[in-house]
Amino acid sequence: MSETPKGATPGHLVWRLSMKWRNAVDQALAPLNLTHAQYMLLASLLGMERSGRRPSQRELADHTGLEALYVSKLARSLEGAGLVRRTRDSDDTRVVRLALTDDGLRTVRPAIDAVQALLDQLLAPLGGLDDPRTAAFARTLTELLDTPLGPRPGDEPRKDRSHA
Repeated sequence: MSETPKGATPGHLVWRLSMKWRNAVDQALAPLNLTHAQYMLLASLLGMERSGRRPSQRELADHTGLEALYVSKLARSLEGAGLVRRTRDSDDTRVVRLALTDDGLRTVRPAIDAVQALLDQLLAPLGGLDDPRTAAFARTLTELLDTPLGPRPGDEPRKDRSHA
């Protein structure tokens, strides 16, 4: 039985789904001594490296949606743990490039497996990862993520903001 109230607004549903996902990922990663943010950085870094990129901290921030300052802090922490290597770009010393270490690679692989198992569970009601409904869901999420938020020129602030 769902704990989601009848008539919940889309904003409420997005909030609930994001919290459900975050809590499940946190629990799955706890035995691996990783936080969700650390996982996102490591897994994203692996994906970018596999596509032949050696991203800067800024590029990784843009990719993950995390703030650049937070990525910098996470990268320093992961470097201290021996999971990431940070080096100055040879062409622009203001730019810090990131790479997984061997320990980082050994750490992120089981984390990816754990999160993938959760994703399989989450998408089961849509028919699984390869179902057309999941593809449509991914397109909708992408459209929503690509929609700019914030005040539009000429918009009046809404008076009733009691429902998200």
